[in-house]
Amino acid sequence: MKTDLDKFKFRDEEKAKNILSKIEEAEKKIKLMHVCGTHQDTLVRHGLEPMLKEVGVEIVQGPGCPVCVTTQREIEEMIKLAEEGITVAVFGDMINVPGEERKLSDVRSEGGNVEIVYSVDDAVKMAEKRDEEVVFISVGFETTVPTTANIIKKEPPSNFSILSCNRVIPPALEAILEMGEVDLDGLIEPGHVSTIIGTKPYDFLSERYNIPQVVAGFEPLDLLMAVWMLLRQVEEGRSEVENEYGRVVKKQGNVKAQRMIEKVFEPTDVKWRGFPVISDSGLKLKEEYTGYDARKIYSDILSPLRDKEFGEPEGCLCGGVLRGVIESKECPLFGEKCTPEDPVGPCMVSREGACNIEYRYG
Repeated sequence: MKTDLDKFKFRDEEKAKNILSKIEEAEKKIKLMHVCGTHQDTLVRHGLEPMLKEVGVEIVQGPGCPVCVTTQREIEEMIKLAEEGITVAVFGDMINVPGEERKLSDVRSEGGNVEIVYSVDDAVKMAEKRDEEVVFISVGFETTVPTTANIIKKEPPSNFSILSCNRVIPPALEAILEMGEVDLDGLIEPGHVSTIIGTKPYDFLSERYNIPQVVAGFEPLDLLMAVWMLLRQVEEGRSEVENEYGRVVKKQGNVKAQRMIEKVFEPTDVKWRGFPVISDSGLKLKEEYTGYDARKIYSDILSPLRDKEFGEPEGCLCGGVLRGVIESKECPLFGEKCTPEDPVGPCMVSREGACNIEYRYG
């Protein structure tokens, strides 16, 4: 039986051609940045990148991959905990991100307790069934943080803790614009993150930096429409936050999820891979919940890493990719010394990483 949903075809070839023809008619060259690995996947997998370039639109990827922006220091913290016999519960992508000398998967192959989980709930269930300490590696943007906050609020077992590597998107966008390395005409904002935070947190960017923004969904037509909406803003001299993904994203976002984050976490200054320290761009547990903070609980184990300087893996240009300064193919290691089977940097590991996506589909 057909429903109203059958009318919506987000991969309609004729509609795509119509939107592309409108963009081409504008005869304007623009450079845009998105900050979402799923957007990058859509652009490359569906062949939108070359089509848009032909009509004068270049889209570069920013720091929209949570695994990719996690720093070498944080990777070493995970490895150190696992080496000390603590059970580390981690998402699948993270297990193969190279540290200075090895990966979590190497520790696992040597008998270390490195467990792949699909959610923080899996890690809590693990702690409930075991006597040993379990540390959940909490990696992600605003999309995944509410679930972790909810778990902490419910007071999980005392042998459970989190290593927060969580980050929030708007301060990183401001850092991109402040650094001025890439001359951008507009920003395509992430649908998943915006489902939680809404559209209001982006307003200050348009007001302060005079840059057009559009929140977009993940289907090919979503991205094409976002480009067209940004192009219209540029032509009309407007700098606003528009919402192409209105079927999911609301201006106020998910208020309940936002309140949950605010109850458990507070902003903190943190470094992103390829970036300097960005003010208030990270999340740490509030004082009342520090009993679940792995960095506090295992401070003696992690203390040797505190004053150590960490650079990027030799020859890896992930930092430049994450800032939109270079494309994946411009890295001399891409596809040669760096592949998904033997990655040098995280952008080749995560399925949301630009290098991994380019390798698979480009």
